Amino acid sequence: MTAVSGSGPAYVFYFLEAMQAAAVEMGLSAEQGKELALATFAGAAELAAQSPESLEVLRQRVTSKGGTTYAAITSMEASGVKPAIMEAMKAAAARGRELGEELGRD
Repeated sequence: MTAVSGSGPAYVFYFLEAMQAAAVEMGLSAEQGKELALATFAGAAELAAQSPESLEVLRQRVTSKGGTTYAAITSMEASGVKPAIMEAMKAAAARGRELGEELGRD
């Protein structure tokens, strides 16, 4: 659970940081990038919380074939973003187990 919810806020902040940095590189101010990234995350999280649909279905519904979102998702998949996130969470879980064992020895 630590790898999902305990460390999870940092993952969200990390993604938000990347969205803000990209927005700045594309000509928006840091504040505009932050505001847009936060609103996007909040809206998507609210929709996901209220919808009976799976996260995969929700993502597919906002990803038009050949559109801008499709280009972004395709780029992330080519870069191995999803497997990297999954591996990072496994690393957090493994470290959590190590810390538990270390603390249990004291």
